[in-house]
Amino acid sequence: MWLYLAALLGLYFLRQWYLARQTVENLTEKYVFITGCDSGFGNLLARQLDARGLRVLAACLTQKGAKQLGKATSERLRTTILDVTSTENIEAATEWVNGCVGGKGLWGLVNNAGIATPVVPNEWLTKDDFAKVINVNLLGLIDVTLHMLPLVKKARGRVVNVSSVFGRAAVFGGGYGPSKFGVEAFSDSLRRELHPFGVRVSIIEPGAFHTAILNSVIEDLQKAWSRVPSDINESYGQEYFEKYLQVNHELPRIFSSNLYMVTDCMEHALKSVRPRTRYSVGWDAVFFYIPLSYLPSWVSDIFIRRFHPRPAEAV
Repeated sequence: MWLYLAALLGLYFLRQWYLARQTVENLTEKYVFITGCDSGFGNLLARQLDARGLRVLAACLTQKGAKQLGKATSERLRTTILDVTSTENIEAATEWVNGCVGGKGLWGLVNNAGIATPVVPNEWLTKDDFAKVINVNLLGLIDVTLHMLPLVKKARGRVVNVSSVFGRAAVFGGGYGPSKFGVEAFSDSLRRELHPFGVRVSIIEPGAFHTAILNSVIEDLQKAWSRVPSDINESYGQEYFEKYLQVNHELPRIFSSNLYMVTDCMEHALKSVRPRTRYSVGWDAVFFYIPLSYLPSWVSDIFIRRFHPRPAEAV
């Protein structure tokens, strides 16, 4: 009996593996629009898909980023400038994409643009600090998606939203976690709504990867601490700040630099006949953060509190 069950299980996984390897037809004729292509995942994905022969429409925040990407890719790839916090910019980008794709529609929309900092205790921040991150990571993503959806529906294509494991387990303060939790919720509702139209929605949940968003972590941490009111400052204490600073200094050492792990998942979500709903990427995501998100709160709290020093006025 156990032998038959093992055989059936093996056949099931073999079938899933086979289906996952099947790709859609005529990929070289399909257009993919990617936001946040100046650096990091977006930049690498744009170059990766261009090398595969897809027609990449890359949105960069700066002219410098667009120029550098253009030099590193083929003539197929086109670039535009886009600030996802500006609806006027998004409307202009949508018109530009519509002109590029013509009657074919947009096969893939990859919402990759995002920022992370400041990533500090919530009490050190202001509403504007949260809004800065949420406007890019969540509201910008939503605005771009709503404008591009008619083009994606025309192609019966794909929407790929970049979330994070920190949208499943909130480890640090700041707007990053709330924004990514919001991306998860928006993507879930969008997936169900678009299924009847033949549009597939996938969520990418990277673990800890070394991208450009880490560059300003220390500077933003120091700025936040310097403006904290004296009473809050005293409740945490200088030792808390120094230990918190040390932890952030050490982050790049433990973060993965293999960005291909993430872009390969993005590519699969765009090319596979059966893309996954979620792609949790990185060993830390698969074996720590995602399991952590399913544990009872009192258990996950024990693990997460280990990331934080003990405040001076802790009870």
